[in-house]
Amino acid sequence: MKIRFTLLFTFICTTFIFAQENKQDNTTIDNLISNLYGVISGEKGEARDWDAFNNLYYQNARLIPSGKNKDGITGARYMTPQDYIDGSGKWLVENGFHEIEISREVQQFGTVAHVFSTYEAKKSKSDTEPFMRGINSIQLLNDGTRWWILNIYWTQESEENPIPEKYLPK
Repeated sequence: MKIRFTLLFTFICTTFIFAQENKQDNTTIDNLISNLYGVISGEKGEARDWDAFNNLYYQNARLIPSGKNKDGITGARYMTPQDYIDGSGKWLVENGFHEIEISREVQQFGTVAHVFSTYEAKKSKSDTEPFMRGINSIQLLNDGTRWWILNIYWTQESEENPIPEKYLPK
């Protein structure tokens, strides 16, 4: 009986400590956005924490990249967080990827927030120049306890669509 109690107590303590160590603080918009960029970023060969990634999103959230297809037609593609993991997760690890926020505008009314977040992407932290830049339009919900991502809708910068100065660092 004593051994069972000791094993059960050890299991409960270990589970609690593990849960606390892996718990993200998404109680502020700043923390949520930092966690978003942090969880997908890493050096080549570095695994991503997909449980932490999934913990950012409210039920039925969508990730929506937009841009031109091979025929030059602009459109959007709707993905669940799992679709993103399945489609991009392996590439992120094999190539290295760091998405870095360089500018942000936030609009908030009560439990609703919109974050317009300009980013640049590098394959390694040591890279001096980004290989890509763009803007994430992030819609958020606060459930009274924390912030959740409802949608991320983004597009990459291109020669014909440069990022306007007002969305770049000042």
